[in-house]
Amino acid sequence: MIFHDPTTGAANDIEKASALARAMVTQYGLSEKIGAIKLGNKDGEPFMGMNYGHQRDYSESVAAIVDQEVKTLIEDAHLEAYEILENNRDVLDGLVKTLMDKETLEKEEILELFAQVKSRPARAAWTGSPLRKPSNRPAIVYEKPSLDG
Repeated sequence: MIFHDPTTGAANDIEKASALARAMVTQYGLSEKIGAIKLGNKDGEPFMGMNYGHQRDYSESVAAIVDQEVKTLIEDAHLEAYEILENNRDVLDGLVKTLMDKETLEKEEILELFAQVKSRPARAAWTGSPLRKPSNRPAIVYEKPSLDG
């Protein structure tokens, strides 16, 4: 973003984000196109720490949808992160300058710098289907009973 030159520094972050996005789609049911279905079988035989027995229990056409859903999740998250950084570039630059002067910051110093962060609007509630509307009913308020008899 700053130097307009991609690096390999984020390789581990990309790997983790990709694994999480794939799990969101295949294990957690967080995809409107796939739905609340667990895909894939992880009951393979481990060998030297690897799971070579992983079997896909879905078709090539479903695999293509999974791949597209994973790609969409990653692209949307990347765009959102970029926009957050772009909208808060002054805060980012201030953090860089302060770290170059001090190298280490205390919690209070970080909070002061980040107090200027511009918040994003809240996301719409996700229900898993355009047919289901989010409830307007709030969560319950639970008050723990007193032990004072």
